Amino acid sequence: MTQPPPTSVLRAFGVEEQPRSLPGGQGSSWVAGTLVFKPGGDPVHEWLAVALDDLATDGFRLAAPVRTRHGTWSWEGYTATRWLEGREPDPTKPSTWLDVLEAGRAFHRAVAHLDRPDCLDVREDWWAVADRVAWGEHVIRFRSELAGLGRRLQRVLEPLGTPQVVHADLTGNILFSPGLPPGVIDVSPLWRPPAYAEGVVVADALCWQDAPPSLVDQSGVPVPAVARALLFRMATTNLAVLSGAGVDVRDEARRYDHAAAAIGI
Repeated sequence: MTQPPPTSVLRAFGVEEQPRSLPGGQGSSWVAGTLVFKPGGDPVHEWLAVALDDLATDGFRLAAPVRTRHGTWSWEGYTATRWLEGREPDPTKPSTWLDVLEAGRAFHRAVAHLDRPDCLDVREDWWAVADRVAWGEHVIRFRSELAGLGRRLQRVLEPLGTPQVVHADLTGNILFSPGLPPGVIDVSPLWRPPAYAEGVVVADALCWQDAPPSLVDQSGVPVPAVARALLFRMATTNLAVLSGAGVDVRDEARRYDHAAAAIGI
C-alpha cells in the first residue's frame, strides 16, 4: 500500500477531509472528500486528463480527472479524479460481463474522435510492453509453462478493426449503482481496436472468474480478440516473473489454458 497523499496535496485539490484507503487495484488509491487520489502525473496522465476534460458521456458516468487550484493536473506526484458512487458487480453472474462490455462500448463511442497521442510510445510498464508483445511489436521469450499456448494463440490471430483510444482494463473498473449509468474509472489508455479491449474482459472472465464458455457467443466478442487478449495477459505474467514478482506461474498458466480451451484453442 502506498502512503496517503499529504495535506499539501489535499489542499492543492481543494480537499480538507482526511484520506482513507480504497480497496482493490494496486492498493494505491485514497479517497478524501469527493475525490480519489493516486500517485501519478506522467505525460500519459496529462494527455488523458485533457482528453477527458468535458467529455460528453452518453450511457456511462466517468471518473474524470480534476485540476488543482493552480490549474495543473497533478501535485507533488499525485493526481485526482472524481469519486463515483457504485460498486463492482457480482462476477458470478453471467450478465455482469455483458453489462461491463456495454459500458465499455459506450465509453469507446465517446472517445472515438480522439487522435493518437505520442506519449503512449514512451510507456515501458509491464502492461504496455505486454500489449506490444500481443500485437507483434515486441518479442519476448515465454517461459516453458506459457510457450506452447503462446504458439497456439498466435495461429488464430486476425486483424480486429480500426484502432482508437480504448480503455484496456475494463475488468474491475466499471462500477454499478441502482438507477445510475455504469461508472468508468481508472482509464488505462491504449491505441487499439475496441474489440481488443472487449477481448480482455472476456479473457479475464474466463481466466479468473470461472465464466462459462458460452460467454464468448453471448458477448459477440470474436475469438481472435480473446486470443490476443490472452497473449497480452500471458505476456504480463511472463514479465512479472522475470522482474521477480511473486507470481504463481503454474497456476496462471493453468488458468490461461482453461480460457483457451473455452474458445476452442
